[in-house]
Amino acid sequence: MGFYKYLKTSFNRSNKTPERKERMIQWRSEPAFLRVEKPTRLDSARSLGYKAKEGFVIVRARVKKGGRKRPRPNKGRKPSKQGVHFTPGKSKRLITEERVQRKYPNMEVLNSYWAGNDGKHVWYEVILVDPMHPQIQSDKNINWICDKQHTRRVNRGLTSAAKRMRTQGHKTKRGK
Repeated sequence: MGFYKYLKTSFNRSNKTPERKERMIQWRSEPAFLRVEKPTRLDSARSLGYKAKEGFVIVRARVKKGGRKRPRPNKGRKPSKQGVHFTPGKSKRLITEERVQRKYPNMEVLNSYWAGNDGKHVWYEVILVDPMHPQIQSDKNINWICDKQHTRRVNRGLTSAAKRMRTQGHKTKRGK
């Protein structure tokens, strides 16, 4: 078994231990966007393009579970005739990537992966790349992100979470 496959199986096994509960308790007290030194899941980060070099940043982001409340009109129909909650047409992962992009406007979102969840929140770790960093510009494998045509990838639906939403289509609770 290779090293990254071993990491994946060990993470899946450790996901059901008391250490996971302690980790979630600690993460709940942290801010919604936290820049971390190393990825929690190195195998997932490496498979999505992360390299341990300057110019790459990992941000752990938290988003609430569940749908969101529908905005209420001031006038119009009787409120009892309107639904209170609705499911947005985006996945939680895509919403998290967009929020991280707004928080770090000088970076580009490369990809993201699931880091954990509890009863109230879901955490994703988002891989960001600094397109103005000299090491990124000199790296032939990632310097494509420095081009002007690759700005704001997440807003144009070019990350894997957005592509998945486009190809599968989002299924709402009412839709089939």
